[in-house]
Amino acid sequence: MIILHKPVPSATESSLNAFVTRAKHAVGLRGSVSILLTNNRELRALNRQFCHKDKPTDVLSFPSEVVGARRFVGDIAISVEIAAKNAKRLGHSTADEVRILILHGLLHLAGYDHETDHGEMARTEETLRGKLKLPVALIARNESTLNCRKGRSQLREVRGRMAMRARATPRRPR
Repeated sequence: MIILHKPVPSATESSLNAFVTRAKHAVGLRGSVSILLTNNRELRALNRQFCHKDKPTDVLSFPSEVVGARRFVGDIAISVEIAAKNAKRLGHSTADEVRILILHGLLHLAGYDHETDHGEMARTEETLRGKLKLPVALIARNESTLNCRKGRSQLREVRGRMAMRARATPRRPR
């Protein structure tokens, strides 16, 4: 399920859901994943609450606490603002950057951890990036990404509060 708090240029909710389905299959994940696409402010709040780092980041992953869960795999939160900046710097679309971050988050939900696995996640991400026709892999770019093991599926509670806040807050015209 995609929760779109911030639109992604050149991508629709249905196109992103289709990508998530393909990427989950490529990674070998079964079950549902919730993906929050939002702004730096919300990512900073989540990063502060669950990782104790008071700054925005591009992607956070929250694996389900239920071992062997088939119904719910976990949550991913992505800053569309950071994705847009990285996409511009690297010369590809924001939609492609969001897809790269989704793949990276899914790998974390599958148990990979690039900080401790001696390159296994990087090799897997590179292979899957090619299969999914994505530009340069996240780990290969030496970007700082986080896999918060604290808080894990607590994002569901936060997601519910944010969804309620989003419904209650009228959108400003562009």
